[in-house]
Amino acid sequence: MMSPTLDLPQLHSYGHDLDMSEDKVGLLRDSCGVADDVEELRRRFDEDGYLYMKGYLDRAEVLRARESLTSRLADAGVLDLAHPHVEGICKPNSGYVFKPEITNNNEAVQQLLYSGRLVDFYTRFFGEPIRHYDYTWLRAIGPGKGTNPHCDLPYMGRGTHRHMTCWLPYGDISFTLGGLMVLEGSHKRMDLLENYVYRDVDAFCENKQKEAEAAKKGAWSFTGTLSHNPPMVRNKFGGRWLTTEFKAGDFLTFGMFLVHASLDNRSENRLRISSDSRYQRASEPIDERWVGINPPGHSTSGKRGRIC
Repeated sequence: MMSPTLDLPQLHSYGHDLDMSEDKVGLLRDSCGVADDVEELRRRFDEDGYLYMKGYLDRAEVLRARESLTSRLADAGVLDLAHPHVEGICKPNSGYVFKPEITNNNEAVQQLLYSGRLVDFYTRFFGEPIRHYDYTWLRAIGPGKGTNPHCDLPYMGRGTHRHMTCWLPYGDISFTLGGLMVLEGSHKRMDLLENYVYRDVDAFCENKQKEAEAAKKGAWSFTGTLSHNPPMVRNKFGGRWLTTEFKAGDFLTFGMFLVHASLDNRSENRLRISSDSRYQRASEPIDERWVGINPPGHSTSGKRGRIC
């Protein structure tokens, strides 16, 4: 499916200039216009591997959630307090701020992600009752490199493999600020993914002493990264890197086998604030690392030994 193209600026991901040829970079297809047509949404998801829902959520509600997050980021010492916290102006060298805990007991965020229109969307899409992970991935990305190309399954593959990620921006994200990008058609390239995507980042070989000792300290022997070079990944898989300039109220959802990454944050001093949340059919098994009052996640209690 060829998306419409624009006169895009030069885009950058993980320190690399993307090839801006029309067969290598494009825009996400907006599916908000067919939000009430579940069969068409499912068809597009099967075809594209993602659904971009532009303006589906209430913008004011998203911005209220942003304000609650930036207030907590200010309290954590991440923001430059010479500016209103809601502007998300960070201190120098803030880098990558991963603070899932600031979503805990955060009513504005919890309501946005786990009730209302988002829950209704996934319930209709799955066609049955759903459940979500109790863990919310909250990221505030300062100026610098974005996220490496990867699939999500290596990080959360112990339950169903049919769950979905919701990437949601808390504010408007220009090409300069650097939003998410997905690799067109990559979910169909199992010839390239099979030896990568079914690996578990928290699995380790009990019979390999160094690996077992590292796991006991919480280290990974496999990071889940597909590559440090987004242009090279595109050349290998084919397709195009697809992205857009996101607005508060948009969200992007995709499955466990879609290769994705992010653009670099090339702003002077602003954080790009977003969250990842996960949803699945309630009838299917769930990854125990991401549920409960205090999910173990990638801690030492989430490690799983095996004989290799």
